[in-house]
Amino acid sequence: MKTVTMLEFRKDAEGVLRRVARGERFVLSHRGKPAARIEPIQTQTPDNPLSDPFLGVGQRAKPSPKGRTNHGDIDRILYGRR
Repeated sequence: MKTVTMLEFRKDAEGVLRRVARGERFVLSHRGKPAARIEPIQTQTPDNPLSDPFLGVGQRAKPSPKGRTNHGDIDRILYGRR
């Protein structure tokens, strides 16, 4: 299993995650010590991606009576930013 430092991960998180999606596994190190393991949740893609509950959330969502929620409101809801 290859080790990826925090610096390497921050510089190329997208590339590391693409490799994980292809089945590779990594140990994430912080200050020279192993901190976490990054590995694919599933090694195979589902037969029908539409059956994935997360990917189908847009089809189940109902319109808000208050209209669209803007990005700033979403950030405040998720991250508590003001």
